[in-house]
Amino acid sequence: MGQKKRILIVDDDPIVAESLAEHLAGEGYETATAMNAAEAQALLNGASNFPTPEGRAPQPVHVVLSDVSMPETSGLDLLQWIKANHPTTAVVMLTGYGTIESAVRALRLGAADYLTKPVMDDELRVALERALNQQALMAENRTLRRRLDDRFGLDNIVGADHRMQRVFELIEAVAPSRTTVLMTGESGTGKSLIANAIHHRSPRADKPYIELSCGSIPETLLESELFGHVKGAFTGAHADKVGRFVAADGGTLFLDEINSASPAMQLKLLRVLQERKLEPVGSTQTIEVDVRVILASNQPLEDLVARGEFRQDLYYRINVVKIELPPLRDRIGDIPALAEHFLEKHGAELGKTFAGFSGEAIDALRRYAFPGNVRELENIVERAAVLSRGQTIGVEDLPPQVIEGAHAGLMRAASGGIGQEQGECDDPNRKAGGAGEEAWEPMPLVEALKEPERRIILHALEACGWNRQKTAEALAINRTTLYKKMKAYGLDEPRRAG
Repeated sequence: MGQKKRILIVDDDPIVAESLAEHLAGEGYETATAMNAAEAQALLNGASNFPTPEGRAPQPVHVVLSDVSMPETSGLDLLQWIKANHPTTAVVMLTGYGTIESAVRALRLGAADYLTKPVMDDELRVALERALNQQALMAENRTLRRRLDDRFGLDNIVGADHRMQRVFELIEAVAPSRTTVLMTGESGTGKSLIANAIHHRSPRADKPYIELSCGSIPETLLESELFGHVKGAFTGAHADKVGRFVAADGGTLFLDEINSASPAMQLKLLRVLQERKLEPVGSTQTIEVDVRVILASNQPLEDLVARGEFRQDLYYRINVVKIELPPLRDRIGDIPALAEHFLEKHGAELGKTFAGFSGEAIDALRRYAFPGNVRELENIVERAAVLSRGQTIGVEDLPPQVIEGAHAGLMRAASGGIGQEQGECDDPNRKAGGAGEEAWEPMPLVEALKEPERRIILHALEACGWNRQKTAEALAINRTTLYKKMKAYGLDEPRRAG
């Protein structure tokens, strides 16, 4: 047997309140009464106990039946309070002298229904069924919204780097508006995730979110994908098709790889963005759309404009708010947090519990160039989570290209100098490391990495004038780790004369 629905009756006339409660209890509902808005608020907030079976905690109220005219706080004021503080509770308003104006106002404030006393049994039954359906829908929407927030909220986008913090600020600033957003960055930097975050933090969050990668659609089909077509518009058009713009009406359309669109397509996009109107392929009917457009490019559009490969007028039209996503190699300080985030995510999907990464594994990840950026890092971590037999991800769990790339990065850094890459502690008078090829014999990777790491730390200390705080920042490690490594490698600041 299903759980009983809980109805709260609010009326300053105790006879009416008790009569309704008794009738609804006979209909199979759990009921409680309140004589005024203050009592109702206390009960809804849990300050009073709703009648429940022994041993069961008080449960939320599904529907409130409230009189409109009450002393001190009116039923309409109570309705507004409930909508603000208990949004998944439905409200049905009752009145002894109803007017069309008051009914319209109640419905606009969020009431599920509006009934005039005396209430007929069938009329009340229908109103409660409607209210309960509304309550269930609101509760489901709230759950879905929470899941979307978990997936697309800013907490799900990892990045302590100052450039990523700027991205977060721009998301918060631009989300409430309909402003067109242009994102730039290499493939795999997370442009789709940012577009999703903007949509789900906007007033359009409950409307459609549609994605299309322009680079993945043949030029001959892209127009149909975007604007739709009518039956017979071209060979193979056997039925009408709704385009992505119409599908996203009221919501957000994310167009990735916009740099791949042809000049003819760019011109059509410009018109839609300016006029918010379009015609499906093969049709003369004009359709108006209300769509928030987010675009992304994996190539600098300024360069394409300069070469005549991208329309200047379209570039100016879409470059309203620009979000630049840095490549992962330029924010290596975020790699450990990102790796842990992906390990937790994929560990949960696999039903595995991990303790994290070994220090050597994190060092190898930080020295790898990541041509595929954040997407590549997630794939590497997922692979490690699947293949690892232990609770800690070690170097041996990483793919060969990461280990080889990390070793190559170490050799370059040891011979080329760390200061030039970081730009924080450049010293033109410091000595560079040896540039010749190093002969080495096969040995355990942990041992092989020690000498190059010692050289990197030594060169960084020299470049930063042995300032440990600056050196730690240049190496993107914390000061305690630097101290431990200096001690392990016997790196003591040279005594100065005088």
